[in-house]
Formats: sequence, C-alpha cells, structure tokens
Amino acid sequence: MEQIVYVSTSRSLPDERLLDGILAVSRRNNARDGLTGLLVVGGRRFLQVLEGPCDLCDAAYARIRADERHFALVQLSRRPLIERSFAGWHMGFEQGYANPLVSVVEQLTDRVADPYLQAQFRSFAELHSQPA
Repeated sequence: MEQIVYVSTSRSLPDERLLDGILAVSRRNNARDGLTGLLVVGGRRFLQVLEGPCDLCDAAYARIRADERHFALVQLSRRPLIERSFAGWHMGFEQGYANPLVSVVEQLTDRVADPYLQAQFRSFAELHSQPA
C-alpha cells in the first residue's frame, strides 16, 4: 500500500455542483478500487490524500493529473503505507468558509497518527481558511 498527498489549483472557483460531481465520482471509484482519503478545499486550492494499493493509487493519481479542471498539481509526498490514516473514508471532504476550516480540519485529523500528515492538512487549512 501507499499514500499520495498532493495540492492543486482549480481553474475556476469551485461551486457546490462541481464539488458534488467530483465527490460522487471519487467516492464511487475509490470504493471500487479500495482507496481511502481526504479532500480539503480552500478557495481554489485542493489538498488531497489517497491511500491504497500502489497500482490503484497510481491509476487514480493519473486520472486526477489528466483532469483539466485544475492545474499546478504538486505531489507533496508519496510513501509506502503500513496503516491507513483514513480507513473507512472512500473520500472524506471538507470545504472552507461555511464552517471554520481550521477547526473542522483539526477535528478530522485528530486521530491521524502521522504528525507530518496532520501538519500538512492543518497548515493548508490555516492558509486557505479566509477568502482571497
């Protein structure tokens, strides 16, 4: 198993319809492929972690890279994984502004044992919790 963490930028400000579509497809594909993870959106920026079998993580990441709705994908980390941080979440999700993003992300990551992964999500939330 492996874990991939990346950030990207949406070409336009994501609205509810776009995000609902992304989540529906992601959750369906991830359930089929045995992938888990978390997606956090702050403004036009996305931070996502994918976890699962190496070949299926690679295939999902390739689909994500090919998606023209976003650009500037930066892979923050890729590493072997012994235990999932988001077991049972085919794709957890949180979007900034409606709730205090920092507080919500802290709650979502409280049980994450990996301090580096926890710090990535919490730092992202702090940077993207306010409208630009």
